Amino acid sequence: MLETLDAMNYQHLNTPIGTLRLASNGTYLLKIEFEGHYNNDVVETSDAVLVNCAHQLTDYFAGKRQRFELPLGAKGTPFQQSVWDVLADISYGELRSYKDIAHSIGNPAAVRAVGAASGRNPLPIVVPCHRVIGSDGSLTGFAGGLETKRVLLQLEARVMLPRKSPAKAPGKNFRR
Repeated sequence: MLETLDAMNYQHLNTPIGTLRLASNGTYLLKIEFEGHYNNDVVETSDAVLVNCAHQLTDYFAGKRQRFELPLGAKGTPFQQSVWDVLADISYGELRSYKDIAHSIGNPAAVRAVGAASGRNPLPIVVPCHRVIGSDGSLTGFAGGLETKRVLLQLEARVMLPRKSPAKAPGKNFRR
């Protein structure tokens, strides 16, 4: 992900989890914000990046997209960037623990720091921090709230169902 400080364009997108506010600088997607976590004092000025992001998110919520192909420009520390890069590689329908992510970045003792970096992910859904759970399998913090996290995981489980045995419950279809 690239770092950028340019002026932002905004577009709102109505989704099954509420209205998301998308932000870009015209070249890179910079933020996705959940309803209630942004003020409405900005003028909506869309661009090609935002239109493309909105289209891909709409496809995701319709169960037609499992991976995003967008130019990402999230700003963060080198540590946060390393965590976000690992998050971006978590496949649709898969779950990882914070401990798994810490091991992936070569710092197994950084479990709490990984959780903090995940919590600061400015591109939720596209960089799928909702696919990270506690080591005990529990749902843990998410900027959009635990119910939103649950809805996203259930959406992915439903879409995964046709490839799985119908006897399995949706929550059991995630690979670990």
